[in-house]
Amino acid sequence: MDFAPSSRAADLMERVGRFIDEEVAPVEAEYHREVAAQRENADDPWRPRSLLTDLRAKARAQGLWNLFLPAAHAGVYAARFGTQGGAGLTNVDYAPIAELTGRSLLAPHVFNCNAPDSGNMEVLLQYGDQAQRDRWLDPLLEGTIRSAFAMTEPGVASSDATNMAAAAVLEGDEVVLNGRKWWTTGIGHPDCRVILYMGLTYPDADKHRRHTMVLVPRDTSGVKIERMLPAMGRYDEPFGHGEVTFANVRVPASNILLGPGRAFEIAQGRLGPGRVHHCMRLIGLAEAALAAVCRRGLDRTAFGKPLAALGGNRERIAKARIAIDSARLLVLHAAWKLDTVGSRGALSEISQIKAHVPTMAQEVIDFAMQMHGGAGLSDDLPLAAAWSTARAIRLADGPDEVHLDVVGRVELGKYSGGR
Repeated sequence: MDFAPSSRAADLMERVGRFIDEEVAPVEAEYHREVAAQRENADDPWRPRSLLTDLRAKARAQGLWNLFLPAAHAGVYAARFGTQGGAGLTNVDYAPIAELTGRSLLAPHVFNCNAPDSGNMEVLLQYGDQAQRDRWLDPLLEGTIRSAFAMTEPGVASSDATNMAAAAVLEGDEVVLNGRKWWTTGIGHPDCRVILYMGLTYPDADKHRRHTMVLVPRDTSGVKIERMLPAMGRYDEPFGHGEVTFANVRVPASNILLGPGRAFEIAQGRLGPGRVHHCMRLIGLAEAALAAVCRRGLDRTAFGKPLAALGGNRERIAKARIAIDSARLLVLHAAWKLDTVGSRGALSEISQIKAHVPTMAQEVIDFAMQMHGGAGLSDDLPLAAAWSTARAIRLADGPDEVHLDVVGRVELGKYSGGR
């Protein structure tokens, strides 16, 4: 078991880190202030900022583009649209790069590695046919369009994805969609052009064979954004999360991914690497929060002492360091299992990181907020947004309780004697 990055990954880590330090970090606060000002002035906060467009162009020119592309099935796409070197990365190689991008709320998008686009691109790489790839994958990898993922529904307990009730009914050479989705991530972006929609096709089939995944052009008749949803007061412009209705939406049956009734197969293949990406970005957020704690603890004094010397803060700093390093090793182990035995063989490890890492990050960020006093609650610092991100991911891609149940079942299975 070797978690050391390859020479290519090590080079990319150095270049990504330098790009974030020199290009992204100096303008990130300005970007968020500009978006906030647009919102306060009733201007359009969803319009992409030229600052972000320029950063993306610089990143691509340096070969720092689509870094998430997997080694297993990137093929020609990595050569045409990928990083300098023309090949994808293993999960172990990409994990520390994802951590670096996680220290910034802008960096994943700057490198065209943000969710849900990266996951949707992986779906098209692994499960799309050539016509679907030509129409949607190429422009997503090019960065000229964005995408959304429509799975969660307001009317059912979406923690159990077999409950999904929105319909995807086959009628001749068409599939007809009816239902309501929410927390459809990415739908607010003006460049969103395609939605990956999960709908019920075979109600009486085995519960994991009932649903179908369909590619839905955003401008199809019957697709309507009912509202954009704030997550703890934040709309996450220019991407956002929307409540979307599908009313008698008709698309060609050729827009079905892999085949009718195979949505769960696709979802499981999509979620494994995506959870590694989420968790490593969260570790990056936690690292940034701990760095802020240390700077604040040394620079500020109260009651005649540096903050770091008060109230057990040195001990809290030590525990935060241990927690981050432990979580990183847990995620790297899951990434290694994904690389060596695949998603099914890494089922417990993937659920372990998904249950553990967001909570760890939330606790470290909360400590950083406390150390910064009132400023930690404001938008003058990125800490409140970071805390909200960590809290939201404890629900996204399955709540903590579901993942802990998976870990428990796998563990008990070792001793059940085949029961």
